[in-house]
Amino acid sequence: MILVTGGTGRIGREVLRRLPAALAVRVMARKPERVTAGAGEVEIVQGDYGDPRSLARALSGVRTAFLVTSRIGDDDVRFIRTARSAGVQHVVKLSAAAVSDHGADDLITRWQRANEDLLRGSGMDWTLLRPRSFMSNALSWANSVRAYDLVRARYGASGNACVDPRDVAEVAVRALTERGHEGRAYTLTGPEAITAVEQTAQLAELLGRPLSFEELGTEQARAALAERYPQDLVEALLDGGERLRAGAKALVDPTVPALLGRPAGCFRAWARDHLSSFSSP
Repeated sequence: MILVTGGTGRIGREVLRRLPAALAVRVMARKPERVTAGAGEVEIVQGDYGDPRSLARALSGVRTAFLVTSRIGDDDVRFIRTARSAGVQHVVKLSAAAVSDHGADDLITRWQRANEDLLRGSGMDWTLLRPRSFMSNALSWANSVRAYDLVRARYGASGNACVDPRDVAEVAVRALTERGHEGRAYTLTGPEAITAVEQTAQLAELLGRPLSFEELGTEQARAALAERYPQDLVEALLDGGERLRAGAKALVDPTVPALLGRPAGCFRAWARDHLSSFSSP
């Protein structure tokens, strides 16, 4: 039995689509009705990291688990403790590339480092997936592109080796279903460092209409982020923007092509497959 958490999220949905139909798969979700079933027969259970009974039910009989957490707090602590008690043998955890960046010391990165340490010390086998920013973060531009032909972002000339979420999911499936990934930490990037200005130009070409790029100042970015996140996360994300400006997110890692036996997906291909999100109504 493989348990997938985060099954309604950007990576979890892609993992479910790629898991072989012959495998026994269970999905834990806060809102089970939002889960899109995978290739085979998938068991969907309601569960929450903060509900010990539901967590124990979800982990009962599970051999391998895919762990995705997004709330700063003790979700990893609860999951790992319950998984160990349930006899889970291997946990594949979605982390972040910033964990290995010695210059990163924001709230989110410190939280992920602590979670990685917790898993490594759990006694269970582990695999850590450390993706760079997802190409799908560009979907945050969709409304302004549709309405105003405009992309607004920070540091438009700074390169980011962002990764296609589908590549991250494919690596996760391999780690969940193959031997040899235990005790490994994989940094996952795209094939090149691409700037927001270059992404804007590629979107414009694919859409067949001109798009403008507007670079946000610090206070503009802070105000925009504050509409979606609490203050401590806003400051952590702003710190990440400063590391982008300094070039800390531009390094291309060879792990994705090495594991998948093909080039990592590029932004143009991702954008082409999601072009309807940016098209005018």
